Amino acid sequence: MHPIFTDKQRLSQGACNNLVKEMQLVDHEMFYNYCRMSSEMFDQLLHIVGPRIEKRYVIRDPIPVRTRLLICLRYLASGNSMTSIAYSFRIGINTASKIISETCEELWNILHNLVFPEINKENWIKIASDFVKKWNFSHCIGAIDRKHIQIQAPPHSGSTFFNYKGCHSINLLANYCFTLLDIGAEGRQSDGGIFAHSLFGQRFERNQMNLPQPRPIETSVPALPFVLVGDKAFALTPYMKRPYPVFNYRLSRARRMIESAFGILAGKWRIYHR
Repeated sequence: MHPIFTDKQRLSQGACNNLVKEMQLVDHEMFYNYCRMSSEMFDQLLHIVGPRIEKRYVIRDPIPVRTRLLICLRYLASGNSMTSIAYSFRIGINTASKIISETCEELWNILHNLVFPEINKENWIKIASDFVKKWNFSHCIGAIDRKHIQIQAPPHSGSTFFNYKGCHSINLLANYCFTLLDIGAEGRQSDGGIFAHSLFGQRFERNQMNLPQPRPIETSVPALPFVLVGDKAFALTPYMKRPYPVFNYRLSRARRMIESAFGILAGKWRIYHR
């Protein structure tokens, strides 16, 4: 059963929202720790997603759109349970769950086309140029890896989602600064199997990713293809390089960027720790 709040407790909810609003105006560092984004970015996000998550008046006043976004961001940033978030904002657990689910869906629907770069040769070349400048690895268009996202086992799923870490999970497969990702593979699948069955993995295999033509790294040497770098869980192909003794050091140095990216993701949005 979810809690039913009295009028006095609803006033406490308003006081909580006012406190967060004051934090946004006065203590920017605390607000950043609370929402994992700056005050300016929060306002920009609210402007973008607000009209899509706003609710109309029916019988009683709806939860303000600003509060709905705060509830979702706090859940993602803290990794706390739905129950804890519900008590913090003085709302029912079912209400908190519905707000978080709806807001996450709208954030994805609105932002994913804006955040992820277009798959074209110009963007691949720009990424490859960054790898050369920062990590001294030529013709690299991304570092690829997967992260387990812990879940409750779906009904009648048996051991399908059970992974080697001893929990049920789905997989997030991504490359570089999250320019490509695939979500939802069962936890028991291997990295290579997830990639092979993902949409962008199949497009790589069919040569449909608009990769630049192979070109020499230096003069008087053969032309070399542009590639992803991964660990030993991925198969060696013309578009995928994995460690082997001749150049392990450089590949590992380039590949650790995706490890760092997942670490930063989980450190910022602590929901991914559990």
